[in-house]
Amino acid sequence: MAEKLDRRRLLGTSVGALAGAGIAGLSVPAAVAQERGTELPPVPGMFGDRLANEMWYVFDDVTLFHRLPEVHEALVAMQTALGDGPVTKILNNWTEMNRTPEYPGNFTDYVAPVREPLRTLSRVQLGVFDTYYRPHSPGLVAAFADFGQGLLYDPRRAEYESEVHMMNGSPTAGYHIWHAILRAMIFLGVDRDRWTAIDPLVGFAWALQSVARPHPRQVNPPLPRVNVRKMAATWLPRTPTQLDVAFRAYPYPESAH
Repeated sequence: MAEKLDRRRLLGTSVGALAGAGIAGLSVPAAVAQERGTELPPVPGMFGDRLANEMWYVFDDVTLFHRLPEVHEALVAMQTALGDGPVTKILNNWTEMNRTPEYPGNFTDYVAPVREPLRTLSRVQLGVFDTYYRPHSPGLVAAFADFGQGLLYDPRRAEYESEVHMMNGSPTAGYHIWHAILRAMIFLGVDRDRWTAIDPLVGFAWALQSVARPHPRQVNPPLPRVNVRKMAATWLPRTPTQLDVAFRAYPYPESAH
């Protein structure tokens, strides 16, 4: 019942908010930040929503470019348990197992040894989201929508040769990896309700990026707003089980082929 409530709340508050999120910053409490737009200093050359840019910038920084020590230790623990390339192994096993009658039990058994590392990754990722947006916030939905369309141009990322906050790769497997990791967390009871509510945003962003095909190094135009709203209405109500079926398609959703 809680999972259904989370999805209804997410859908009901988000479709009308996709024109963009508010802007705010770390310098004030999160509840106040979402109603004030002047706390973050301007970044010359930045385009797109200021708060969403900051959230994705910090997210990538602490989980990828300058990993927090606990993130590094979690990934090492996952490698010890699953072998080299543990994230890819989780995706590959999810891809194979989610089509079998034994799913989700076989996949849950496979990822059980990495429950604690996944708990660490969950805490860090949700910590970044919650710094900028309330859980179930329409602003977070808009941040995922902007991410999928490639609307967040951040010159601070120039050294990584991808100024745009988006899932890198053409085509990209990043959304599939994230979904597989979230399914592992959900089955293992790691912040289950939170990730059940966020998983549709991952699918939504994947669908948007599959249509928009943004460039990683230039300012990208938005998709027509009516199209984004229609895609939101299609993707945001989906359950993780329905997303399992959708993510069997690669590299793009069936509707984007």
